[in-house]
Amino acid sequence: MVLENVLETHNILEMHAITKEFPGVKALQDVNLEVRRGEVHAICGENGAGKSTLMKVLSGVYAHGSYDGEILLDGQPCAFRGIRDSESRGVVIIHQELALVPYLSIAENIFLGNEKATGGVVDWNRTSAEAAQLLARVGLDENPATLAMDIGVGKQQLVEIAKALSKRVDLLILDEPTAALNDEDSAHLLGLIEQFRENGITSIIISHKLNEIEAIADRVTILRDGRTIETLDLHGDEPVTEDRIIRGMVGRSLESRFPERTPSIGAEVLRIEDWSVHHPVDTERLVVDNANLTVHAGEIVGLAGLMGAGRTELAMSVFGHAYGTRISGRVYKDGVPVRTRTVAEAISHGLAYATEDRKRYGLNLIQTIRENISASALGKVARWGVVQREEEATVAEEYRRDFGIKAPTVESLAGKLSGGNQQKVVLGKWVFSDPDVLILDEPTRGIDVGAKYEIYAIVNALADAGKAVLVISSELPELIGVCDRIYTMSQGRITGEVPRAEATQEKLMHHMTMDKGATAR
Repeated sequence: MVLENVLETHNILEMHAITKEFPGVKALQDVNLEVRRGEVHAICGENGAGKSTLMKVLSGVYAHGSYDGEILLDGQPCAFRGIRDSESRGVVIIHQELALVPYLSIAENIFLGNEKATGGVVDWNRTSAEAAQLLARVGLDENPATLAMDIGVGKQQLVEIAKALSKRVDLLILDEPTAALNDEDSAHLLGLIEQFRENGITSIIISHKLNEIEAIADRVTILRDGRTIETLDLHGDEPVTEDRIIRGMVGRSLESRFPERTPSIGAEVLRIEDWSVHHPVDTERLVVDNANLTVHAGEIVGLAGLMGAGRTELAMSVFGHAYGTRISGRVYKDGVPVRTRTVAEAISHGLAYATEDRKRYGLNLIQTIRENISASALGKVARWGVVQREEEATVAEEYRRDFGIKAPTVESLAGKLSGGNQQKVVLGKWVFSDPDVLILDEPTRGIDVGAKYEIYAIVNALADAGKAVLVISSELPELIGVCDRIYTMSQGRITGEVPRAEATQEKLMHHMTMDKGATAR
């Protein structure tokens, strides 16, 4: 279908002079947004630019009266007091943090709060049948009775979309919908958004993955520091490149996505031999199968693999057996065998693990920057078992300054920081423990290009200081740009080891999709 036939000329949405303040912070200031009916409209900006806040204003999460400005839907003023108000007008939002209830079935999650009932009694046959239809619409071949906790993140995202489609949706808002997805799942989801456009559904997508914006969006509005900077037409006469979008986001050009580094690689620090891990519930299922890898001082080693390949499971099981059962194999530190059966043991041997889920496992969101940074090594700021608050604050302030954490003071709550700044706090927390080996699991997930560059610079500095760094990432260009060597995993096995000079996305993907019995070439 030709784009001009799909898009109508009038706006489905107009937001005028939106201003939203929190105590001490003006998150949005005179923001304007116009979205045409039937288009895919992207919103880009650095972490903290106000993207999610703007969408929460639109969807009623921040109720009318808590902000200044005007919202028009199809030319009619809106005063949403909550999510139900916006959904009654066809505005449905899928938040970055998935909102499924893990112990409920897929069908129950889809119709949660919108149950298919007759006379106050849930009609389970109808619920299951309509859930199956919605799952088929989003291309998900799962039994509606399956528990949400038993499917992967990619499938959970599709369930969220099915849940949105169970309502009357005219305007679908997706906040970082592919942040936790691999390339295959991301492509499937983007294909769904294309289908929605063809069916007349308007979509607003927030994403830091600029290649996806180029592929899917019709126009992109850029926010910076809570203000509207510009709206670019991706189908206009002047081509809109990723560099052009970045210039609008950060106010300057990024000459290179990755900081320059000349590696100085020393002796072997970490060696993992014949490492095998079984699933924590299905104990017969092997999730890591006889893995072997090494990391040297001053070296950044990558670990690539599709979702379910076993990367995180490998890292967590090595770090204090934090995942899995029937774990076997050997860990060597500086050539000496060590035990890492508990997190405390792993830390005592100089290992640190920065989790991929910083909000759930990496930080205490209701504690301050100061408290989070000292958490991994409280003994370093304690005397006779009592934490010395002034010393703790001094240490935290050093990391706030050195890592460029954007917050007024170290007494700021971690939960109030942007994703990029939260990630810097996670790094500061583990660097404070003075590890010899730092395992970083998806260290730049869900953060913008400017913040990514700053994270890369921190990682480089750690390697230059002689640390051994293992980086797990779903973004192959990131691994190629940052790492000295890259291991690939498929179905729990290490399938390849590629030096940086030979690394291409095609070569890595070849190793990442190998069958279990295949041998890397």
